[in-house]
Amino acid sequence: METLTIAASVHDFNPVRTAMQRYVDQDILAGASYAILRGQDILDMQCVGWADKESNTHLRTDHIFRAMSNTKLITSMAVMLLWEEGRIHLDEPIGKFIAQLADLKVLKPGASRLDETEPARSPITIRHLLTHSSGLSYGLLDPGSLLFNAYNERRVINPHKPLISMMDALSDLPLMFQPGASWEYSVATDVLGYLVEVVSGQDLEQFFKSRIFDVLGMEDTAFTLPPEKHSRLATCYAGADGMDPMKPGLRPVDTVPWRGAYLQPFPLKMGGGGLATTLPDMVALVRSLVPGGKSVLKPETITAMMTNQLPEGRNIQFARFGEIRGKGYGLGGAVTLKPSAIDPRASTGEFQWGGLAGTHWWISPQTGLVGVLMAQRQMGFWNPFSFEFKQLAYRAAGH
Repeated sequence: METLTIAASVHDFNPVRTAMQRYVDQDILAGASYAILRGQDILDMQCVGWADKESNTHLRTDHIFRAMSNTKLITSMAVMLLWEEGRIHLDEPIGKFIAQLADLKVLKPGASRLDETEPARSPITIRHLLTHSSGLSYGLLDPGSLLFNAYNERRVINPHKPLISMMDALSDLPLMFQPGASWEYSVATDVLGYLVEVVSGQDLEQFFKSRIFDVLGMEDTAFTLPPEKHSRLATCYAGADGMDPMKPGLRPVDTVPWRGAYLQPFPLKMGGGGLATTLPDMVALVRSLVPGGKSVLKPETITAMMTNQLPEGRNIQFARFGEIRGKGYGLGGAVTLKPSAIDPRASTGEFQWGGLAGTHWWISPQTGLVGVLMAQRQMGFWNPFSFEFKQLAYRAAGH
């Protein structure tokens, strides 16, 4: 694990720590670890609260977190490595590599049954998968919908089966919309994880380790932790009310993303959400995307990843939450096109994403600011604590 050193700074980041401590004191977060950088320099790094409240274990920088969808950035980088080598092209059909996804049908608008479909007008491409515009779904955020029920009934995400079984499950399910016609958060990045295996001939974790983790010194990032690291896995907590993120009250949960995850090997290696990691490892990862540091990708590749890929006028959107205006999507993360009322004013062009259990990262090419925030609170993605953290970090750094 890399030793992180805080650079000399004239900025006062105490308001950031005070705010995160407030969330701990109000029993909204058990704890939070974070780092704020400008370029390669760490301006502030703190741990507040608990890794495990019940045992009074204080949170440390070496505690391990459920990365959840932070994993997507790593998988996207792996895909871009293959693209740099000329082994894939972003606009070629995924069916060229994964036959199960070659001829999927599309649900007709307003369909009430899975067999109410029409032919796809164009194939799913690798770019569609990188940008969540393939028409695939998740079976996660839209309970009660036709595809939510189908994905769960057919166990598209099944930890006891390998990635190829996910491809088999998807092969006879329709797409939500015509490829490229809309945006839907989905298992697309898990499909990309299987693409990495097919093209490289390596197990996904082996590819990650040899091409990314070992190069960047990410010693604690893995799908499965060895026994000697189990005690460092921070406890995950659920809030008192899933629909009210500011209601005090936390209870430990051991089923995120499923019981036994990270502590024992499972056949499924989820490129969309299966890794565990630490604050230092995530700092090493985001540093690799900022000029001046050790990187696994070419500068022009990183620029492409941080550039909005969606058509003009299209924003990302989530079931039950609607369209997120001013947010496009690059190759592996959201791109802020126009800051909203809860975004820092200087955040135009920011590249960002996070995980459902409360891990977040963002990179601002305009200001040079970079943030990594690690918490373990289920339904913690784009939670109020993450927005306040970012606002205060920008403000403290003079933006």
